[in-house]
Amino acid sequence: MKPYKVIISGGGTGGHIYPAIAIADELKSRNEQTDILFVGAEDRMEMQKVPEAGYPIKGLWIAGLQRKLSIDNLMLPFKLLKSFSDCKRILKEFKPDVVIGTGGYASAPLVRVASKRGIPCVIQEQNSYAGITNKLLSKRADKICVAFDGMEKFFPESKLIHTGNPVRKDIISINTNQTKAKESFGLKSDKKTLLILGGSLGAKKINELVKDNLDLFEELGLQVLWQCGAYYIDTYKGLENDEVKVTAYISNMAIAYAAADVIISRAGALAIAELCLVGKPSVFIPSPNVAEDHQTKNAQAIVNHDAAMLVKEQEIDSTFVSRFTRLMQSDEKQKLFSNNIKKLAKPNATEEIVDVVEKLISA
Repeated sequence: MKPYKVIISGGGTGGHIYPAIAIADELKSRNEQTDILFVGAEDRMEMQKVPEAGYPIKGLWIAGLQRKLSIDNLMLPFKLLKSFSDCKRILKEFKPDVVIGTGGYASAPLVRVASKRGIPCVIQEQNSYAGITNKLLSKRADKICVAFDGMEKFFPESKLIHTGNPVRKDIISINTNQTKAKESFGLKSDKKTLLILGGSLGAKKINELVKDNLDLFEELGLQVLWQCGAYYIDTYKGLENDEVKVTAYISNMAIAYAAADVIISRAGALAIAELCLVGKPSVFIPSPNVAEDHQTKNAQAIVNHDAAMLVKEQEIDSTFVSRFTRLMQSDEKQKLFSNNIKKLAKPNATEEIVDVVEKLISA
């Protein structure tokens, strides 16, 4: 079988980029000769992250519609025309066997042009509430890989395949001893550990919550591993002590997950996919500052299975202390959350997505 030629487009955020890279890695692992080209949006993070992962990328002059009146909105028609023209040229030169879109501005013109030319197209939707780009592309795509139930309300049901979200391989195969994991962060091996995750840049409201409740965590017998984010490390580093470890960024998340007994996290699609695999009792505090409030919808999809706790930012001050205290005082509830969230894990998501791609090429 000759090696495939594949174009993958997705970006703007890590939630679109990292699944795209995981899919590329799986394609390469099956056939090193597979030729992969990424297409992204100029000046967005994919232009850095994709080359760092070892893949070539071409940038489009494309952006989304701004919610407020701006010069960028006036430029949008010109950007779209230029992007469609560039996509036609890229497809003509590269001649892909398949195009994969993982969301983001750049995937819209690429998948649209590819589908018009009869090139098989797959889109991958990470969230429980579909993004605008993927909703627009759904009629053009041949297959749509999703991570949550109930996605037929956004997409044609006949095209849906429930694969789950791609997750880093080190998370899938966590085999680190918990005692050693705790000791690696300078934590006590015999004490329960609360892991706080607000993203690489940090989450203001979550950081304030942790600062205000350090005494509560101590009363509940918890030591804290706190990823406060790059923006906030100078503010909170001074709170570190023997039982509170403060870091801007955790590079080895597999070890952090292994060390944790309970986790407080944002509710991005990839974070949820990882936490389902990790199987620790989790409290989701979704970011309210994302399109369509999709993090709340992601978290609610897990809560509907009685598999985690959801605390909205606007409810933190009134409900967090009582609800979190009840959770930590109930071994039965913690065990229920742990067991139920494990049932939602999709450890073979990347492989299943690539299976879909290969079947579409050979059809």
